[in-house]
Amino acid sequence: MAVVHATAEQLKAMLEANKIVLVDFFATWCGPCKMIAPFIEQVAEEYDGKAAVAKIDVDEEPELAAQFGIESIPTVILFKDGQPINVEIGAHPKAFYANLIEMHL
Repeated sequence: MAVVHATAEQLKAMLEANKIVLVDFFATWCGPCKMIAPFIEQVAEEYDGKAAVAKIDVDEEPELAAQFGIESIPTVILFKDGQPINVEIGAHPKAFYANLIEMHL
């Protein structure tokens, strides 16, 4: 499954339908966000069927960004059973994001 560019409604549905959801809060103008984008895409492909992956543009979904207290981007939040269990701020290597999911499968 490819990365879903989620709205608030789509994120809610993803959190209800999937045990593990990795959410990347980003902006199109953010350099570090662009740097990790391919990693997020690759993780989505590798964990297809095991975890869902969403990207949320903080400029298009400011209410969602506020709801989750996003102050810096990129911020990646890992949800398990609909609850945020891990918040990571800043750019990290692909293996870092894969390990986040792996630890909670």
